Amino acid sequence: MIPEIELLNRNFEGQEWNNETQISFMELLKEENFFNGEGANDPAFSARDRINRAPKSLGFVVLSPTIHLTPAGLELVNSRRKDEIFLRQLLKFQVPSPYHKPSENSADFWVKPYLELFRLVRHFGSLKFDELMIFGLQLVDYRQFDTIVAKIDAFRTAKAQYQGNAKKFKAEYLDAELRQIYNDDIVAGNTKTRQTNDASITKFLKTKASNLRDYADACIRYIRATGLVNISHIGKSVSIVIEKIEEVDYFLQHTDREPCFIDNESEYVNYLGNAETPTLLTDNRALLFNKIQTEFSHISISEETSLQQLKEIFADELESRKEQIISDQVTAIKDYRLFEEINSTFDQIIDNSLYDTPLMLEWNTWRAMTMLDGGNIKANLKFDDFGNPMATAQGNMADIVCDYGDFGLTVEVTMQGGQRQYETESEPVTRHLAKVKKETNKPAYCLFIAPKINEACIAHFYALHKMNISYYGGTSTIVPLPLSVFVKMVEDSHNADYVPEPRHIQRFFERSNELANTTTSEVEWYNEITNEALNWLTA
Repeated sequence: MIPEIELLNRNFEGQEWNNETQISFMELLKEENFFNGEGANDPAFSARDRINRAPKSLGFVVLSPTIHLTPAGLELVNSRRKDEIFLRQLLKFQVPSPYHKPSENSADFWVKPYLELFRLVRHFGSLKFDELMIFGLQLVDYRQFDTIVAKIDAFRTAKAQYQGNAKKFKAEYLDAELRQIYNDDIVAGNTKTRQTNDASITKFLKTKASNLRDYADACIRYIRATGLVNISHIGKSVSIVIEKIEEVDYFLQHTDREPCFIDNESEYVNYLGNAETPTLLTDNRALLFNKIQTEFSHISISEETSLQQLKEIFADELESRKEQIISDQVTAIKDYRLFEEINSTFDQIIDNSLYDTPLMLEWNTWRAMTMLDGGNIKANLKFDDFGNPMATAQGNMADIVCDYGDFGLTVEVTMQGGQRQYETESEPVTRHLAKVKKETNKPAYCLFIAPKINEACIAHFYALHKMNISYYGGTSTIVPLPLSVFVKMVEDSHNADYVPEPRHIQRFFERSNELANTTTSEVEWYNEITNEALNWLTA
């Protein structure tokens, strides 16, 4: 969102948001390194889909009468602590609003959904993803809060008493809730969905369940971006970070729950785009001063220090603490103290039993690469204030970049499979490798990891070993490996009677170059290099 609204503002500020500017925006966007997507079939629609939704709905951009960023949008682009800016906007987002006017057939909305979601998590201490999906999304009116709490309590009681299969219990409970929510549609026979001509109740409820799952996932991702919540990937639940409870309690107490300016768009735009509302704990000098002294007692602060200076000090200390936590993690990883945990996490990823598998794959692969051999291994994923993985790498960079002194290595991971893997990953992977080669001015290779490698990716990466393309900095040595093979490489590193060195890594990728020029097909090359990977420390 951030680089896209910055691009929009830089090139189209003051212009009308119409078919012409929408197409022009997409043409510019597709040339940017951070762009993820296609937007080819209907670029104007794609532009509206990207900008009219979250950027406009959350008050970062105004599109009428002309395009410009709001004060909140400018802060999101320029501010150091973007999570705080994002939090303010989430807390103001409401339905209904001049931007969101429910139809005659929709529920009677009267809610600031993210404010109430924080309240729900805070009330229970920990909220399961399933509970958010089945019940939390029914909180369309904040005055129904106690009703939703009672529903979740009843669900937990029934679940504890149920003797059968837990998955079956959840499915039956969800089905019953959906039948109650959409009873009028079912009775009236309005069960045909837009994507199909199938009007069966089974298909209708399946579609509604899928929509609920997508909405719940989006809610989790948004509140996660504030840095205020922890995610249990194994238990698939969300909770407030202990050190952030005071901050959450502050805005829950001081933020008005009532939607406002329902029929006044100009007032609503001004309200939504205000970068200083609602008031957070960090806006209260006395409370912020006390928080800094409590969490960072080693520093001395003058009573005359201004609020803005306090905010800078707080941001500095949070960043320093995070860097120290990550540094301690790296030390433990390099000493193989976390080998069993890393291995176990890969098993859970392969079983797809974690909440956010793509993020966990990226994070755990970084840990594995750190343990595998020497070098400076940098993860481009985003960490929260306590060194926990929060978001995957942005689209303009490799997932992991390894600096081995004389050469570099990018590591790209994906849970995508089939043709989708080739369509979404092949070109960016090559572009990211070229970027590293250009920036470091030394040889670089790429390791591409997925649960299963698509045949089109194998053919593409094989060909790039031989194709001298100046745009990509010459030939591109990209080796695709199934996750199971990479895990074997990690295990071999742990079991070896010596510590693997960067030369072992470079030898493996140079061997891939040799095989690409001596084998007769991509299938033969892939089989050979996979076998090399399985025995990478025995040669």
